[in-house]
Amino acid sequence: MTYKEQLQRVWHDYEAKHGRVPATARDAVHWGVLHGMIQTPEVDPLAKLAEDMATALREEYATDAQGRRYRVNHAVRVTKGGVQYTFWAMMNDAPRDHMQKAFIQRREQIVGDCVQLSTDVEAYNDMNSEQPPIPMLFDFRDDVEERRYWDDKKAA
Repeated sequence: MTYKEQLQRVWHDYEAKHGRVPATARDAVHWGVLHGMIQTPEVDPLAKLAEDMATALREEYATDAQGRRYRVNHAVRVTKGGVQYTFWAMMNDAPRDHMQKAFIQRREQIVGDCVQLSTDVEAYNDMNSEQPPIPMLFDFRDDVEERRYWDDKKAA
């Protein structure tokens, strides 16, 4: 059983034991550790610092001369020799090809999330056909404009 499969099993066992109600992942892993189903991992301090740095880089924003709040740092994932690396660059001096790849990869993530969300909604609606279906629209133009409008209002 893989590590992810172990975690999934802990989740399913926790859910079955606690009445199949929404719960936090933290509660489930705590329960799994207490019941000897999983062990707390040994942490590589450099891997933890790199993960924390990636989070910090992802969350750094600045404001341009037009007042737009933008993400400063952008990542590109590259696989070399079967190992995935993430290369970060600051937008203001990143090479164009890095930024183009970063934007394409982020867009692909969004499309992938939309495809999975559509599948999940369809499956849920089919499993619950006695209820009105939950609609899901994927044209985000109005949502983007509305968010920009309200973000501008907050900044003013």
